Amino acid sequence: MPSVGFQQGQFEDEGRPNWDGNGPRPIRYCVWYPAEDGSPGGLMDIGPPEAPLFHMGEIAPDAPLAEAINPYPVVLLSHGTGGNAEGIGWLGCRLAARGYVAIAVSHHGNTVAEPYRAEGFLCWWERAPDLVLALDHAAEQRAFAEQLNKGRVYSAGFSLGAYTVMALLGARTDTNLFRTWYDRHGDRLGKGPREFPDLTDRIDDLLKDSPVFRESWDRAGDDYQDNRIHAALALSPAPTVRGFTEDSLAAITRPVTIICGRDDKEAPHDLCAAWLNDTLSNSNLLLLGETVGHYVFLNEALPAGIAEMPDICVDAEGVNRHAIHNQAALMADFLFSAN
Repeated sequence: MPSVGFQQGQFEDEGRPNWDGNGPRPIRYCVWYPAEDGSPGGLMDIGPPEAPLFHMGEIAPDAPLAEAINPYPVVLLSHGTGGNAEGIGWLGCRLAARGYVAIAVSHHGNTVAEPYRAEGFLCWWERAPDLVLALDHAAEQRAFAEQLNKGRVYSAGFSLGAYTVMALLGARTDTNLFRTWYDRHGDRLGKGPREFPDLTDRIDDLLKDSPVFRESWDRAGDDYQDNRIHAALALSPAPTVRGFTEDSLAAITRPVTIICGRDDKEAPHDLCAAWLNDTLSNSNLLLLGETVGHYVFLNEALPAGIAEMPDICVDAEGVNRHAIHNQAALMADFLFSAN
């Protein structure tokens, strides 16, 4: 398997405030890329060193970028709600091994990399600009300058990350539309994710008390499209995709591949993935086995993760998370290489 380089960094978006309103929005990112042959590396696990929770892959930290005749295509990666950039590292590693540069962001307030904020869990549209800025930032770094093919940029995301990549393709959000839909289906979905089970009850107070939240809420319906994105992979798209207007989805002509498990309880495929596929004009949907759940698109879990968080670390009997990751990466490469 080709060497996979790995870098981490952080910069600030001076154009948007953090959720406290006392400074700029932080953009913490990870990059996976083809590394020079022979670069020293090893296995990377995620979590406390004494008891790591997940296995990400084999990487060569800060290794030099492998020389190539042509610039590398780029994939922007977006994690699920409450996760982090490393949480989609299984895909970053596999894409880098196939000759892509993959860039992921830990989305401010919606990431385990920092204290959770309800604002970050509610203002989904703030995620798309994070990825755009991360792409621009990487292109300015000496290590990657002139080595990124900005004519071949793609995106992939899991759960709320799938919402994010659809926004990059031009999907527009209507929060009233989502609230109306959610009122009809809340019995299947609850009032919020596992990190904020009362999330929907917090909206009115935030609108009253937080100027930063109000300003973001007013931007919900803005256009976050980036015309550099040529195709997208949506893994288990979250219920938030039901906040997209059907007209904006139907207008997307760039190809989208959607993958979802048939036993996804957090984002039921009939409400989310299948609806998205039916509404788009250029998409295809792969439904995985009858017992495949939502969290199969997280990194493979280690014993400490299995003991601490079995609900997201343990798959149903017979479900092979590693094999599903390989299949998803293969489909991503097929989609991106054709576009």
